[in-house]
Amino acid sequence: MKKYNPTTKSRRQMTTVNYAGVLTKKGPEKSLTYGRQRQKGRNSQGRITVRHKGAGHKRRFRDVDFLYDKKEIPATIKSVEYDPNRSAFIGLSFYKDGEKRYVILPKGVLPGHTFIVSEKAELKPGNRMALKNIPVGTFVYNIELKRGGGAKIARSAGIFAQVVANAERYTNLKMPSSEVRRVSEECYASIGSVSNEEHHLENYGKAGRSRWKGIRPTVRGTAMNPVDHPYGGGEGRQGRGTKRPKTMWGKVTGGRKTRTPKKYSNIFIVSRRRTGKSRKQA
Repeated sequence: MKKYNPTTKSRRQMTTVNYAGVLTKKGPEKSLTYGRQRQKGRNSQGRITVRHKGAGHKRRFRDVDFLYDKKEIPATIKSVEYDPNRSAFIGLSFYKDGEKRYVILPKGVLPGHTFIVSEKAELKPGNRMALKNIPVGTFVYNIELKRGGGAKIARSAGIFAQVVANAERYTNLKMPSSEVRRVSEECYASIGSVSNEEHHLENYGKAGRSRWKGIRPTVRGTAMNPVDHPYGGGEGRQGRGTKRPKTMWGKVTGGRKTRTPKKYSNIFIVSRRRTGKSRKQA
């Protein structure tokens, strides 16, 4: 991590990832980028459905490959690049047939590294293969939930899932949340853990950096009026004033299970994720 001299109050706490020793290219590949209007927390009708989003620096979207549909064709990583739309580093890959694609990079992969998508590839970071051919205990990322459906799980910086068991046409995976889930052994996954593992150690230092990233201020419920929030009102600083914690719309949040009881994926969950105090202690 990169630390700064305390020239101001905000600089004293500010930390960033030391990109100078990692990134190898400043600008993105023009043919794989495009402009797009960000939703900023609004739905198709223009109404805010996710609060605290808006503004932020203008971004170019990188066309990152999650399908990995070029099989049995080796590719070489030519650069390590920053992507403003995700926490992980991305790499520009050159396939042997001449095509260029962006991919999420695993930890430890540098320019010149080669990878391949194959049913039975070598067990090294970046290679992609079917879960049935991956040994128990291996770390994987960019995991499919349906064969050919593209990577859906474990795509953020520093994240990985672990292969726990292979049995009955399914592979048991321990997710980053500690949940153990069954996935078809025909699905593909990449070997390794996602790059930029220091991302969670960043300290923005000042409110302005959050605004650059499109994160707007959050107001405490106790600071609002009674008409605006269940916690609002009262003379001076007040407590919650309700028996259970609630959202702005009165929905109970603390201790209530929110997962749909008959959700289609319930049959694939072997062990639910740890929550509350037990998760902190584990």
